[in-house]
Amino acid sequence: MRRFVLMIVGIIVLVIAVFIAYRYYFVFGRGVKAGELNFFVQKGYVFKTYEGRLIQTGYRSKQPGSLQSNEFEFSVVDEKVAQQLMTSSGKFVQLHYKEYLGAIPWRGFSNFIVDSIVNITSIGNDQQFPPN
Repeated sequence: MRRFVLMIVGIIVLVIAVFIAYRYYFVFGRGVKAGELNFFVQKGYVFKTYEGRLIQTGYRSKQPGSLQSNEFEFSVVDEKVAQQLMTSSGKFVQLHYKEYLGAIPWRGFSNFIVDSIVNITSIGNDQQFPPN
């Protein structure tokens, strides 16, 4: 009987571990988003994370008859990428990201995690700044 209970508990722990790994660590998608960097901040009470918002060109409407700009909210884990974005507010940036199924507090508030910068362009003049 004791062996049976241990086997059931082991199976339950294994199922929970697989669920957590799939939900929070499995990369669901990858891509590149481009737009004007609206803001980029470090915030959090316990876990200090980097959060940002990209305003994309074009408009979409969730409800008929209304206009809303496309916004891409993201988090950054890499300190080097975060420092580059801290100095790029108001510039046109292209960001490569990974999409996860769930957010983890120490990784950020968003399911979208930016892992690299493809390009940074100053708005108004066509100067391009390659990422370091």
